[in-house]
Amino acid sequence: MMSDTLAFAGGFQEPVLEAQTVFRTLMDCMARPGTIGHVTAIATPPKPLNAASGAIALTLCDHDTPVWLTQTLGASALPGWLAFNAGATVTDERQNARFAFIEKGAMLPNLCLFAQGTQEYPDRSTTLLVEIDAFEGGRPLVLTGPGIRTEEEIAPVGLPDMFAHFWSENRQGFPRGVDLILVAGDKILCLPRTTVLRVKEA
Repeated sequence: MMSDTLAFAGGFQEPVLEAQTVFRTLMDCMARPGTIGHVTAIATPPKPLNAASGAIALTLCDHDTPVWLTQTLGASALPGWLAFNAGATVTDERQNARFAFIEKGAMLPNLCLFAQGTQEYPDRSTTLLVEIDAFEGGRPLVLTGPGIRTEEEIAPVGLPDMFAHFWSENRQGFPRGVDLILVAGDKILCLPRTTVLRVKEA
């Protein structure tokens, strides 16, 4: 299939119902950091973005939400797919993006490079969707904070070794900062900026 044709295929079959389902899953995972949710809505975005990430993009992005893409995603048919299916436009400026998409295997930029919001409007920040390999098998990380009864432990595979440091820096300007949606296959896990993260000691 030609790249221009890819931009018109692979959207939701039932946009309202499927977007509502994905949104509920996202909100549940944001309210309970460390909890793994499943994206069941079907979308087929242009590669290399995976299906769950595509469904989230169709749920969250619209004409009022500029999107930042990695160089690889920007060179794919994804910008046209987002424009046709969600009305979203792509921006080259990280500070202007409401959402940013990083495909599996791509380098995760320093979180401070994205919009942090302001003290008055902390919601005017970037939410990053980051694809990883898995939620088990990596360096154990301990999560605490709002929405977590005591603590949660995750062991993501595919985040950089510096991630814990990146996240610590991200929290220093609270309530400013970015939020993360991690995607592994059809599973998601959310890290709102309120979450405290530390590397588990051996």
